[in-house]
Amino acid sequence: MNLRDKLRGMLVRLYARRVEGHLDHAQVPKHIGVIMDGNRRWAKAAGSTTAQGHRAGADKIEEFLGWCAETDVEVVTLWLLSTDNFDRPKEELVPLLGIIEDVVRSLAADGRWRVHHVGALDLLPPQMQTVLKEAEEATARIDGILVNVAIGYGGRQEIADAVRSMLLDAHDKGASVEDLAESVDIDLIGRHLYTSDQPDPDLVIRTSGEQRLSGFMLWQTAHSEYYFCEVFWPAFRKVDFLRALRDYAARHRRYGG
Repeated sequence: MNLRDKLRGMLVRLYARRVEGHLDHAQVPKHIGVIMDGNRRWAKAAGSTTAQGHRAGADKIEEFLGWCAETDVEVVTLWLLSTDNFDRPKEELVPLLGIIEDVVRSLAADGRWRVHHVGALDLLPPQMQTVLKEAEEATARIDGILVNVAIGYGGRQEIADAVRSMLLDAHDKGASVEDLAESVDIDLIGRHLYTSDQPDPDLVIRTSGEQRLSGFMLWQTAHSEYYFCEVFWPAFRKVDFLRALRDYAARHRRYGG
């Protein structure tokens, strides 16, 4: 590392401490959703392989959760694999699934996080299903940040699964179609989502410069604030995180009012 890079790093750390010092913890979002985008583009820019890009993105996760713990965030939803990602070439998808399994195991072994899967479990390979179930069971009693790992997740798929669950539940209770139609409301649908009994995201962060949701938590983000960051996910820094929190705190949330 040359002198210029050292000076730049020092200035960034000083700036991050300044931003953190002015951060009002009462204004920190309680639930943050993260669309961790840009692993492949980061790898290409760095002259690395796609798998190395995904691994670098995976390595960023626990660092990010540490920043969340320092700022009193209570729930984090990490979008690790979308339903659309299953269309990727096998030579990319198979290593990616292995990396994601390692992430889940690492989160469960850390001892600080309560791991919860959100997504269509039946779409995942049997081994991945086992890893997720074991992680949830091992961390169920941990009093730390609730970490939703969105794997095999799609916003439309979640709503379809919620409706299916609602219909099956009504059938099991012997309810008629008319009774079900009469009882359907926003709260009922919400109770059948993957994130049932959780607060909706206050803030959604997307890295890599893309400014779209791509189907992320379509129901839950109706009133969320969004923060789009130019940096690729593996290069996401604490100062970028703190800027997102500062930007969120400066907004006036009206909830349609």
